[in-house]
Amino acid sequence: MTPGKRKVAVVGVSLSDCGRVDDATPYALHAQAARRALADAGMDRSLVDGFASAGLGTLPPAEVAEYLGLRPTWVDSTAVGGSTWEVMAAHATDAIAAGHAEAVLLVYGSTARADIKAGRRTGDLSFGARGPLQFEVPYGHTLIAKYAMAARRHMHAYGTTLEQLASVAVQARANAALNPDAMFRTPITTDDVLSGPMIADPFTKLHCCLRSDGGAAVLLAAEEYVRDCRTAPVWILGTGEHVSHTTMSEWPDFTVSPAAVSGRLAFERAGVRPDEIDVAEIYDAFTYMTLVTLEDLGFCAKGEGGEFVQKGRLTVGGELPVNTDGGGLSAQHPGMRGLFLLVEAVRQLRGEAGTRQVRKAGGRLPELAVASGTGGWFCSSGTVVLGR
Repeated sequence: MTPGKRKVAVVGVSLSDCGRVDDATPYALHAQAARRALADAGMDRSLVDGFASAGLGTLPPAEVAEYLGLRPTWVDSTAVGGSTWEVMAAHATDAIAAGHAEAVLLVYGSTARADIKAGRRTGDLSFGARGPLQFEVPYGHTLIAKYAMAARRHMHAYGTTLEQLASVAVQARANAALNPDAMFRTPITTDDVLSGPMIADPFTKLHCCLRSDGGAAVLLAAEEYVRDCRTAPVWILGTGEHVSHTTMSEWPDFTVSPAAVSGRLAFERAGVRPDEIDVAEIYDAFTYMTLVTLEDLGFCAKGEGGEFVQKGRLTVGGELPVNTDGGGLSAQHPGMRGLFLLVEAVRQLRGEAGTRQVRKAGGRLPELAVASGTGGWFCSSGTVVLGR
C-alpha cells in the first residue's frame, strides 16, 4: 500500500466502568478501557504500535503506556482539553495513513468525582496563573463564567432564550433515559432547568455537565487489519482541528466557536455535507456549547441555533440525534470527555446502541456521524467525520 494512501478505521471502542467508581485509580480505568477496546476489536495488544494519552502521569503518554505494558513507536500527548481526543484521532489517522504506525490506541481515565468525594482535590481545578492567564485570574474569571459570558453574548446578539438553552438539557436527559449506563435518567422539564440553583448567570445547575468517574478507549488501525478484526470497521473519513484563543480578550467573537474551522475542514476532507450527517456527538459541558457548535458545524445558520434546538431535533428519534448517550449533561463527564463522543458515534454506526439506537427510514442504520470536541473555554476544537 502506498504510504499516505491507506484508509484508517476504528476497529475497537470501549468504556471502563463509569459513573460512581470509588474503588479504582485512574490508571485502573485506563487499563480496563484499553483491555475492553482490544477485546472489542479482537486484536492482540502486541499489534499496537501507537499510543495516545493525556491528562495523567508525569510524562504522559509514556507513564500510562508503561502501566499498560505497551512499548509504542509512535506516541501523542497533545493536551487541548475536551477536544484532545478528536485532535489525537486526527493525528493518529495521519500517522497510520502515512505508514508511521499500524494500530493506535487512544485511552483516557479519570476519577474526578471520587477524588472530590475523598478530599483528594477540590471542585475547582485551577488552570494556573502564568502567561496570558495572569491577566484574568485576579478577577476571579472561572471557566464556567467564561462560558456564561459567551452564552449571554449570543442571547444579546441573536435573541436566544433561556428556554431554548434549557431544551438542550431536556433533550439530553431524554436520550439518557434510553441509556442504562447513564448516571441520570429521570426525565426533566424546561421548568426544572430554569428553576434550579444558579451557578453562573445564565447557567443553572442543569445547564452544566455532571461530574463522574470513568474512562474510554478507541483503537484505530490500517485497512489491512480490518479483515481480521471481530467488528465491522467504522472509517475515518475526514478530520479537522483548530485553536482559537486563550484569553477572552483575544477571542474575536464570543458567538463563534473554533468548531467553525475544524468542522469545515473535516467536512471538506470527508467530502460530505452537514445535511448528510445522521448522528452528531458534540461536547456539552454546558448547554450553550451544544447550541453554538451546531451552528458552527453548519447544521443551521449563525444565530438560528436557539430555534433549531427547541424543536426536539436532538432526541434519538429527532431530525438530528445529538449526544445519543445523554452526553456530558446526563450520561457521564469525567473530565476531558472527547473520547466518549467517538465511542458513542462508532456504536451508533455499528448498530450497537441498544434502546437508544438511531434508525433511518425503513429501519436502516445511520451511515455518517460526526464527533466534535471542544477544549478550554472554546479555545480549541477537533472534529471527526466517520462512516460505515
